[in-house]
Amino acid sequence: MIPPKPPARPDRVSLLRYLQLFRADILSAQPARLYRAWMAEFRTPFFRSYMVNDPALIARVLTERPDDFPKSLRIAEGLRPLLGNSVFLTNGEVWKRQRRIIDPAFEGGRLRETFPAMWAAGQAAVARLRAGEVEIEEHTSHTAADVIFRTLFSIPIEDEVASATFTEFRAYQRSQPILNLAAFLPLPRWFPRFHRPGTLKAARRIRALITRLTARRAAEIAAGTAPQDLATKIMTTADPLTGQTFSTAEMVDQVAIFFLAGHETSASALAWALYLLASHPEAQARVAAEAATLTTPDFAALSRLRFTRDCFREALRLYPPVPMMVRETTRPEPFRDRQAPKGAQVVLSPWHLHRHARLWAEPDAFDPDRWSREETRACARDAYLPFSAGPRVCTGAGFAMVEGPLLLALMTRAFHFAPVPGKTPIPVAHLTVRAKDGIPLHLTPRPNFTGR
Repeated sequence: MIPPKPPARPDRVSLLRYLQLFRADILSAQPARLYRAWMAEFRTPFFRSYMVNDPALIARVLTERPDDFPKSLRIAEGLRPLLGNSVFLTNGEVWKRQRRIIDPAFEGGRLRETFPAMWAAGQAAVARLRAGEVEIEEHTSHTAADVIFRTLFSIPIEDEVASATFTEFRAYQRSQPILNLAAFLPLPRWFPRFHRPGTLKAARRIRALITRLTARRAAEIAAGTAPQDLATKIMTTADPLTGQTFSTAEMVDQVAIFFLAGHETSASALAWALYLLASHPEAQARVAAEAATLTTPDFAALSRLRFTRDCFREALRLYPPVPMMVRETTRPEPFRDRQAPKGAQVVLSPWHLHRHARLWAEPDAFDPDRWSREETRACARDAYLPFSAGPRVCTGAGFAMVEGPLLLALMTRAFHFAPVPGKTPIPVAHLTVRAKDGIPLHLTPRPNFTGR
């Protein structure tokens, strides 16, 4: 069975129609030829953009000369009401300072420390699931948020502030298009950014709730009673160059992106992984067999989930949570047979790159075993960007690759998942790749599971 993808638009449409499609759903706004093209140029009255699928050009932008291709400020405009000046939106020395403070919290040893909290969130997720038809995206969102609150602030999602934050974020996620209209116009910094009123109100409410959490943690740190979780680690880590730590206000920005990146992306990836297993019973049976070996929250047990990990990697390939990333040229730049001017937008599209017909064997097929074959090594190195690459690779990539396979295993150990006839999910891009009308699955308890 070939997993679904959105319909492509015709090769040629008007600029107005393209902007309408782009604002509604970035995926179906793209023509089919991009799944074979090494590069495509798009012109607007105000700027040029270049979608780049050539691995050599991608390496130049992300790995070899990342300072020459900072994050696009056009894209940042739509997310700034929620994310402020977080590490996801900054560039240059500000970004480097933020990463020096944040990165130590996500080093390898810290993953072992957060594992019991992930396990507890997974157990709670299994306890919430019920037999019958279930809209699985709702459950994966709840579970991923639970993981974030348990690992970041040592509180379950049932905590009053955590629950309120999650509820507000669900409203924000659906109200926020991936691009703000300001991304297409040459507006001065002081000009209003055309944010939807509901989006602005939801962002303010979320940030107020996060402020309560960070202020409470700052007081606990001052009193010497703070738990040693990710929030404490980040808030007490000093920049090795300046000796400064994050202020509470700065921490609010960072927690906002941790919640967005750590909850929204994980929820998307887990939901699509469960759908893919539901649609491929043989792969699901192999995951269930591996999962049956999980008996205690032992970090070392992850080494036994090799096929489960490959299923999650394949889900990230077919449905990368962040479908596109945009950088900006700081000077004229030769791209293949074109000269990109200063200020051009460079679009790196994991969605197209991961399904590129000239790079992957059977690019649209769900094939977890591809990750154990020699032929995939070059693709894995040059054409697989679920977490970006280079200095700006996602800080939480290692975290996600522990969380995802673990939750997938725990859920599959407890339930058999099957697709619901006549209800095929169609992927669309909001803040992440989600299903247009959700992902309904039919759940049946596994008779040999006694862990609930």
